[in-house]
Amino acid sequence: MARTVLTWWIPLLILQSFLLAIAFGSNEVEEEFSESLLLKPLPDRKVLAHFHFENRAPPSNSHGRHHHLFPKAISQLVQKFRVKEMELSFTQGRWNHEHWGGSDTLSSMNAKPVGVELWAVFDVPRSEVDTSWKNLTHALSGLFCASINFLESSTSYAAPTWGFGRSSDKLRYGSLPREAVCTENLTPWLKLLPCRDKDGISALMNRPSVYRGFYHSQRLHLSMIDSGMLLEQSLTVVLQPDTVYDGKDLQPSWSLSSLFGRKVVGKCVLAKSSNVYLQMEGLAHPEAHTLLKNEEFELSIKPDRTLRETSSVLFIFDIDKSSDSEPFDLSLTWKLPSKWSCQQAPLHASRFLMGSGNERGAIAILLKATESQDKLSGKDITNGGRCRIKANVFQIFPWYVKVYYHTLQIFVDQQQNTSSEVLKKINVSPSADKMSSGMMEMMLELPCEVKSVAISIEYDKGFLHIDEYPPDANQGFDIPSALISFPDHHASLDFKEELSTLPLLSKFKDKSLVRSYTEVLLVPLTTPDFSMPYNVITITCTVFALYFGSLLNALRRRIGEEERFLKSKGKKTGGLKQLLSRFTAKIRGRPVESPSSEPTAAAQSSVLSSKLLFKIILVAGVAAAWQYFSTDK
Repeated sequence: MARTVLTWWIPLLILQSFLLAIAFGSNEVEEEFSESLLLKPLPDRKVLAHFHFENRAPPSNSHGRHHHLFPKAISQLVQKFRVKEMELSFTQGRWNHEHWGGSDTLSSMNAKPVGVELWAVFDVPRSEVDTSWKNLTHALSGLFCASINFLESSTSYAAPTWGFGRSSDKLRYGSLPREAVCTENLTPWLKLLPCRDKDGISALMNRPSVYRGFYHSQRLHLSMIDSGMLLEQSLTVVLQPDTVYDGKDLQPSWSLSSLFGRKVVGKCVLAKSSNVYLQMEGLAHPEAHTLLKNEEFELSIKPDRTLRETSSVLFIFDIDKSSDSEPFDLSLTWKLPSKWSCQQAPLHASRFLMGSGNERGAIAILLKATESQDKLSGKDITNGGRCRIKANVFQIFPWYVKVYYHTLQIFVDQQQNTSSEVLKKINVSPSADKMSSGMMEMMLELPCEVKSVAISIEYDKGFLHIDEYPPDANQGFDIPSALISFPDHHASLDFKEELSTLPLLSKFKDKSLVRSYTEVLLVPLTTPDFSMPYNVITITCTVFALYFGSLLNALRRRIGEEERFLKSKGKKTGGLKQLLSRFTAKIRGRPVESPSSEPTAAAQSSVLSSKLLFKIILVAGVAAAWQYFSTDK
């Protein structure tokens, strides 16, 4: 009877648990993944390819520690180190703000400094921020196969307050300008994608095609939002199409297969949306009804949608219908010459070194007005109706570059200005020798009609211990890039249509702060002759070998055995000498003399003892003199 009851109750319990899971799970936010690719011709005959992957996950308490699409390694970082927001980038090459854009959404978010850049905001008490930062750098170093763990040292990171663009006392920022970027960093980055690089748009990431570009930057941005976790992965590549210049000033024609050596054979089956975008700027006839019959260029595939923006046109392609038999291979063929210019930031920033020698120098930042200065959209009318431009400058100085902050000078249009006229706010954190790096944050308020601004500050070069020099010390030491941001200017794409279902375009529609990074400075420091320790060790070992060898030889030698050996040798050779002497004496008719060999042996023994004593004294004297003169006083 009991067995019959259990047979009826077990299916009912399973059905009830299934219905409860459906009832409660219907209100939960499911994980979503989307992929997209943006292609954009550039004025200098290059092509920009921007891969964007977005992964959303509900809060961890709803699904526990298990995720269907969201990478488990990233969720563990959030849970263990309580990361509120984080961004990590690997960049090779420098973004050309003059030809590739300086105030659009792509350049504002994806133009990164050379090497590795990492910043993170933690949700922990202030006393535990540094510990969480060090643990996070070690975890990311192992996850992405890079030297990010070098940022754990207090001399490698800083704590900006407002100059970085995010006001938080729990923010940490670090940069490694000399970090080399290779496929060992891209492979673990691709493993975070649900389809990796086996299917979908990510299959276009052919390693030789990506790393032969003029610029490439892989970025990972993690943020905690109301609906859970948001992970954005983007790869920005600037490529040169393989075309022969025909002398007609036409832009080079290209296709996906010619740029990456591959075609798209289908979407990632786990992606909610998978689209390819083509953004065109500087068209002579941007009207919507003439785009498909344009005389300037020709597209191989008809776009599914066409969107117009203030200064560009966007073509949208859906790759759901592509397959192995019909791969997606978009191509663009130019028919007429076309010239245009990208959107520029209000001021173009560059940084360089001044001075000579290995003792002192100066760091200078030059801000020049651009062509778009007259079309500023974020003007701040203050001070009696005058137009002003606000610019924030954020710099990090290594401890061996000892900056004198009182030597700060600002020149506006080649005229020196006092700090109160232009410099509205400054935050300085001096460096400590071998303890922490220096940091400077400045807020400048400049007139809109300004043509150039120069900022200079002097510094002294420090001395490093021989153990602190890198293997390539003669190459020089790097000063990380400075960040120039404009708080009153934001970049966005203003489309009239509602694009909430397209993650990439909804991201571009959000306002992002206009910012630009300067060059990495290479500072030569006083470098010792690293071969001298080898020479000292070699000659010291040689002297000690001679000294101890002679001493041991003298101590271990047996004088009695040598005397007996000499006596026996004299006896062996004495018989022949006596025979010869007797023979010559008989010939000459003289008496034969029998010489004694004992005095000769004794004399030889005394001579040998004196020579041995002289050698010991000589070697001891040389060793004592060497020890005296080589000892540091």
